[in-house]
Amino acid sequence: MSEEKKGFFKRLVAGLSKTRNNIVSGFESVFSGFSKIDDDFYEELEEILIMGDIGVRATEEILESLKEKVKENKIKDPTDCKQLLIDSIKEQMEIGETAYRFEEEKSVVLIIGVNGVGKTTSVGKLAGKLKGQGKRVLMAAADTFRAAAGEQLEEWSHRAGVDIVGGQDGADPAAVVFDAVQAAKARKTDVLLCDTAGRLHNKKNLMEELKKINRILAKEYPEAYRETLVVLDGTTGQNALAQAKQFSEVADITGIILTKMDGTAKGGIAIAIHSELGIPVKYIGVGEKIEDLQKFDADEFVDALFDVKRDEE
Repeated sequence: MSEEKKGFFKRLVAGLSKTRNNIVSGFESVFSGFSKIDDDFYEELEEILIMGDIGVRATEEILESLKEKVKENKIKDPTDCKQLLIDSIKEQMEIGETAYRFEEEKSVVLIIGVNGVGKTTSVGKLAGKLKGQGKRVLMAAADTFRAAAGEQLEEWSHRAGVDIVGGQDGADPAAVVFDAVQAAKARKTDVLLCDTAGRLHNKKNLMEELKKINRILAKEYPEAYRETLVVLDGTTGQNALAQAKQFSEVADITGIILTKMDGTAKGGIAIAIHSELGIPVKYIGVGEKIEDLQKFDADEFVDALFDVKRDEE
């Protein structure tokens, strides 16, 4: 495990401590408090999972999987269920081989999310990460409605050493994207990252804006692979799930960036979102620095959640 990855895992373990206290201590008492595996045992587990923001649907699927494993392995003792439960949660969160295809080819990544979730910061960090992988990256400041968004992105462009195409406050976001596409083509950019507005309270405007942006991309940059990531604040729990649902009604969301996981008691929401919407969490953020945004790793996340000791690879 690289030093950066090791450091991130430590911060993730620390960041999930509130969630862990919330969920895992409950599990321990069920595993040690029950002498046999029966309906009451499963009911208790169900309650803890749902209270831990894992969501109804994910909980049902995790418990189904657990019951099958218990049956297959003819397990009688509740304490032997712990690892099986961990495995069942991991299965819920697998994101598939093609999750980061946009990194491998010429691509446009639209990043949406409401104000305050860390959207512009996530764009900046992602730019820094991709640049660090040797990619040519360009950022488009297409969130022209929030006065400070452009300035904030400008600051990240300096920090990450990445060029930026911006518009004036209140400019047409689609026009900014148009200019950015022309620049991306001229500069032979690998990844164009677009910071777009996220005004969920006015879904109709947002829908129109995204449609317009998508039309421009289809016409001007048809060869680019498309990725649309929605940024959600991990501390808001079920509210983040509701936002993800609403965004998926206005855009074809391909992944989630879950921020602020360094101090939330609602970390289980990562599992709920994946299960309820079928949209994988692709990045997870635990702090302010570029290296505090990392690709989501289901095994790592669940191990951090349960504080499972990982081998220092």
